[in-house]
Amino acid sequence: MKSYTYVAVNEKGKEIKGSLNAENEKDFLTQIKAKGLTLKTFDEKAGSDSKAIKKFKTQELAFCCRQLAAMLTSGLTLVKALDILSKEQPTEQARAVWQDIYENVQKGESFSESLQMYRGVFPEFLISMVSAGESSGSLDTIMQRMSDHYQKEQKMNNTIKGAMTYPIILGILCIVIIIGMFTFIMPTFAGLYESPDDMPAFTKVMMGFSNSLVHFWYVYILVILAIVFAVTYVMKIPSTRLKWDKLIIKGPGFGPLVVKIYTARFARTLSSLYSSGIPMVECLKRSSAILGNRYIDECFENVIDEVKQGETLSASIQRTEIFDSMFCSIIFVGEEAGALDTILGKTAEYYDEEADSAVARLVSLLEPVMIIVMGVAVCMLLLAVFPALYGSFDAIAA
Repeated sequence: MKSYTYVAVNEKGKEIKGSLNAENEKDFLTQIKAKGLTLKTFDEKAGSDSKAIKKFKTQELAFCCRQLAAMLTSGLTLVKALDILSKEQPTEQARAVWQDIYENVQKGESFSESLQMYRGVFPEFLISMVSAGESSGSLDTIMQRMSDHYQKEQKMNNTIKGAMTYPIILGILCIVIIIGMFTFIMPTFAGLYESPDDMPAFTKVMMGFSNSLVHFWYVYILVILAIVFAVTYVMKIPSTRLKWDKLIIKGPGFGPLVVKIYTARFARTLSSLYSSGIPMVECLKRSSAILGNRYIDECFENVIDEVKQGETLSASIQRTEIFDSMFCSIIFVGEEAGALDTILGKTAEYYDEEADSAVARLVSLLEPVMIIVMGVAVCMLLLAVFPALYGSFDAIAA
């Protein structure tokens, strides 16, 4: 990302100086046009790809939103709150970003426009919520809501990381044991045969694998790197990514568990956006995009079109066959009662608990798979070694 300084004239003829972050010059000019400014001069900052441009983590966003909410609620002006927040940042990178936002707001830019200058640094969801808060005059309430949102996101991330710790350790242990067996144990049994021709076919195959692992280990590393690169490249192909994302939510066993996690995030995001007064169409776009699943994005294009035409949200979501029927029924009740924002908030809390259980169950599916893989590797080693052991016992007996 690059940073540009500019001098422009707004619709009232007032000269404005500021800075914008953009991917390239075309993106910069697009942003200037979207802001309704007439550009006079601009220049790319030297060292614009410096460490000052960073992406905030969920935990950092929760902290910043909580601090802003507390200061705005206590009566401080936004400019003063941003000034204090920039000085409280733990890293130089974060301080530079918030200092720039503070300076832009002090010059007369709105808070949302200043955040928009850092697209990619701040999520679009936060920018949309701040814009809604400024429009409704309830920025302090919005920041508190964002703080709660990102705290729950961080809690879910921590739950996933904590649950994955044991499977990751088990997986690493499994790989180390398999490599150790075939590089240290297997070669010691080769001397029990007078010649390779005396080996059974299966033992000969296992010995060949063991020798290749010992002498050509770098080939295996290159193959693994090539596979990782190929998978990364293939997943960037839209059609392939669409099929993979569909498999994630439609797969047997793990699919319904993943859907529960998606439902929790979707309900929480939609609740936050809708209760802030953002139009339903925009809410649906943001809520589906935050899931990062292209199949869901594609399904919600139809949902958005149907909602625009007057269809109820519950009926449209039901037709996607993504979320469970209970979630769709809850939305229907909220629409009928005219309390969709309240219903969605309570639903989000319920599905947050369901998501925690889903994460635990997903991890429990991984553990037996790794144990089976390790067991198969040990079994293959024993099947290859036992003929040599029996042969040596027969020779001793004779």
